[in-house]
Amino acid sequence: MAAAAEVAPVQHRGQAAAAAWHMVADWLGMLVQILLQIIRGTPSSWAQLISFLSFRQPLLPTTAQPQPSPEVAFVQLPSKAPAEESPPPLRRLTVVLDLDETLVSAYESSSLPASLRTQAVEAGLHCFDMECISSEKASEQHSCAFWQKINRVTVFERPGLNEFLQRTSEFADLVLFTAGLEGYAKPLVDRIDAHNRFCHRLYRPSTVTTQYRDHVKDLSCLSKDFHRIVLVDNNPYSFLMQPLNGIPCVTFTAAQPVDDQLMGVIFPLLKHLSLENDVRPALYETFRMPEWFQRQGITPIDGAV
Repeated sequence: MAAAAEVAPVQHRGQAAAAAWHMVADWLGMLVQILLQIIRGTPSSWAQLISFLSFRQPLLPTTAQPQPSPEVAFVQLPSKAPAEESPPPLRRLTVVLDLDETLVSAYESSSLPASLRTQAVEAGLHCFDMECISSEKASEQHSCAFWQKINRVTVFERPGLNEFLQRTSEFADLVLFTAGLEGYAKPLVDRIDAHNRFCHRLYRPSTVTTQYRDHVKDLSCLSKDFHRIVLVDNNPYSFLMQPLNGIPCVTFTAAQPVDDQLMGVIFPLLKHLSLENDVRPALYETFRMPEWFQRQGITPIDGAV
């Protein structure tokens, strides 16, 4: 009996020890699994480890739980945002240029004072002599209704003329419109426009007669749309048909050789107008041509409306 009594506590202690070892083994096994999850990057592994080490409250839930989030309205966006619609490109500006006293100043060579020519050349004006044909009414000595006469003319170019034509032609269509006769104007323009920058030439027969003035330049012979067309002329009466499209310039003569109208005044204005969808509001604000005609007692025939 005494031996049996001694054996029972020993067996009990052995069973307790075995149970403890089993618990340690289970604990180690679970710890190894958690460590493996940590190595693999499982999101809940740290939370399980902290909870396993007997913290009172786990810092993270052991299993993924849906978290409350503010309501967000999701809008499905296109894979590529559409480009903003750009306005259609502007049509090229049409610049109509007068000839005499706007681009050049011409004199009959026989009546040109030598001192005036010398003064102009010394001031830097470029000039050349040419022959042109003029038609005159027949006299008793001529059987034809008109007879042709050859005149010798000296022409002075306005300062900056070549540069003006070249640079303006880069953004505008150039048209020559002169009240001069073709026999005179054509050979002259051939000389100053050797690069054919004028896309069109109009002579005296293209002008119109009004109750106020003859040789008025009506832009409707070029276009019925007056949004993007201007007329540069030293004679403001040329604008009578479309006063809102006129650009008056200072008259050029060889007697006043110091002149910067083309590149200093006209070109910057044309460059600005080339960006306008309608040139007329800007020209009205600048020159007020309708009011100018009214001060002359003339009601302009505004064909540009």
